[in-house]
Amino acid sequence: MYDLIKKFLNKKTPAPVIIAFASIPAWADEQEKKARTALEEAAKAPMQKIRNSAAQLQFNVNSISGSEHDPALHPKLKSVARNSLPLYVKAMNAALAKPLSDDIEEFYTDAVECLKSSLNSNRGQGRYLQAVFPEEMKAVKMAIDAMGREMNILTAALASYQKQKTAIDEVTALHRSVLEMREDMKRSLEKEHRVTARISENTSRIRAIESEETGLALDADGNRAVEECRSALAVKEKNRNEVTRTYTALSMTASHVFRKAEKIAAKQHHTADVSSLSRAIEILSDHVLPDPSALNTALVAACPGVQRMITEGEIPLKNREEREVFSDTNTFCTTMSKLCTDLAACNESCRKAESSLATHPMVVRGNSLKREKTQLNSMQEKERLLHSELVQWKAKTTEKIPEGTEELRKKIEAIIGGNVQFQIDTNAPV
Repeated sequence: MYDLIKKFLNKKTPAPVIIAFASIPAWADEQEKKARTALEEAAKAPMQKIRNSAAQLQFNVNSISGSEHDPALHPKLKSVARNSLPLYVKAMNAALAKPLSDDIEEFYTDAVECLKSSLNSNRGQGRYLQAVFPEEMKAVKMAIDAMGREMNILTAALASYQKQKTAIDEVTALHRSVLEMREDMKRSLEKEHRVTARISENTSRIRAIESEETGLALDADGNRAVEECRSALAVKEKNRNEVTRTYTALSMTASHVFRKAEKIAAKQHHTADVSSLSRAIEILSDHVLPDPSALNTALVAACPGVQRMITEGEIPLKNREEREVFSDTNTFCTTMSKLCTDLAACNESCRKAESSLATHPMVVRGNSLKREKTQLNSMQEKERLLHSELVQWKAKTTEKIPEGTEELRKKIEAIIGGNVQFQIDTNAPV
């Protein structure tokens, strides 16, 4: 009893099988070859016996085809034999006609079909022939049974091979998956370095821009010059706004009266008045500032007709503005022409002031820095988002690689039937 316990306690655990991670594909190929060799060895005898059974079956069918039935048979049995025998022989010949392949999987498929068709024929037309050809049909059944037994052996061999091959294929696929994750991890590290470098470059440039912006803000002389440009522009814009308001007010007042006059002239069929009034309304309503000379010509042509309608009481003037405009149309035409000229001059003056401000070195540099900073901040946001996604992906993949490696080790252990350790090398995740 003591020796038995001592032997049990001192029992040595088998040494683990050491496999280099990089050599797993070659190991898997070798395992697949071994499994295939084992299948070929296991299938050799059943395949030969199945061929023999098929040949015997063909011989039996040929014998039945050429046999004479017992003359003492009942007439009804003779009639059944006469009707069923050709159909049975035809069906069995069709089942046995296809040659059996040398490839194991193709052989198996063909043999299954042959056996199935033979069984169906024997259970169909064959059952009517058992009383007529008892010995021959018994021989047929024995051949079919023999084929079925060997098919069971071949089925088990193929199932065992497929099970081994599936396990080996899973090892190959998992090994490839782990390697791809390692390669992806390597590429992600390189990408992370590039992203980090770009973030650092952008950060440095943004700080430099902010430093330069601070310097521009502290430049008293430069800012004073810019402020003078802004003040000059403000004065010019104020003057333009005042001229614009006067021009617009007079235009709206005149246009209102002109539209009334146009309707009256149209009713009275005064074509010339309608034309001149329509032109005056069009030029006053245009958003583009007209040529002073064209404006004056249009107003001079339209005012006499309006003045006549006012004098004749056809157009009542309802407010002070209308009375001021049409109390002296010559002065109104002159004033509008001058306002148009003044407004054009104001626009040009403002344009030059705007250009002076926009092209001032301080403004140009400030705007350039602002645009660049906006672009950099946008790029920085995208780079940081990308960096965050990379970090999250790396964290998940860092967990998956050991998990996949351990799963791979267990699958190989299941194939080998013993402990397995992966050799530490540059390709193997450990």
